[in-house]
Amino acid sequence: MTLFEPNKNTLDFISTYKLFEDDVVQQIQLQHRLELVAAFDIQKGMHVLEIGCGQGDTTAALADAVGEDGHVVAIDIASRDYGAPLTLGQATDRIKNSALGRRIQFHFETDFSSFELTETFDAVVLSHCSWYFKRPRELQQYFLKIRGMTRKLCFAEWDLDFTNLQQRSHFYAASILALYSNFVDNDGNIQNLFDKIQIQRMLEQVGYRIDKQSTINATYLQDGQWEKDYANSIRSEFHGVSDMLQTMINSYYELMNVPNGDAQSLNSFIICTK
Repeated sequence: MTLFEPNKNTLDFISTYKLFEDDVVQQIQLQHRLELVAAFDIQKGMHVLEIGCGQGDTTAALADAVGEDGHVVAIDIASRDYGAPLTLGQATDRIKNSALGRRIQFHFETDFSSFELTETFDAVVLSHCSWYFKRPRELQQYFLKIRGMTRKLCFAEWDLDFTNLQQRSHFYAASILALYSNFVDNDGNIQNLFDKIQIQRMLEQVGYRIDKQSTINATYLQDGQWEKDYANSIRSEFHGVSDMLQTMINSYYELMNVPNGDAQSLNSFIICTK
């Protein structure tokens, strides 16, 4: 992780809403989410649906962007008790208790595929949640349902097309964890890896037109180191795979653990439709 210095937008957010004042880890996450939401071009007064809200990192940035006249409905399939070091419930309660709270509705244990919609939305956001999908067709079904709701879909995910060697460890950690999910049933963050070309094609297949694509710097985030640490912790669980696959996995581990200075996270890519 590279040295973090909060920028003006991050400091203004913290000062305005009195959130994350003593939480440097959350400040780092917040800064990236503010940059993603700015790239999504979310406007004041919008009604936004966020799918896969997790602990509300992006939700808070969306609520700030829509302003006092806007509204964010944030849903996640996980329960309030899921997550660490703060559960989803603890993290989102902190946001709800702030001045942003009245702009947000959180719904947990909610599967979007069966979610009953009672309002229309100006935009739908999926931010860093696609790798949780255990089957690619489920993600495409989400895209198809969203297509019937709005023309503006805002999508963000880690960019596998890393640009420097310090990001390589995050790439290999993500690859190892995706392979792990193929052999061991788990609810980890990484089930499938989708790259930006795959996502673009999936969106186009359900009738979306791509309006904007860009890359957002995320090298300063902690996620690359977190995923590397987790990948190293489960190495012994690959003992039952075939020799051929074990050879490849061992190669991934060696490359992931080559010292290259401070580990950096992959960047994020965004795609917006119209």
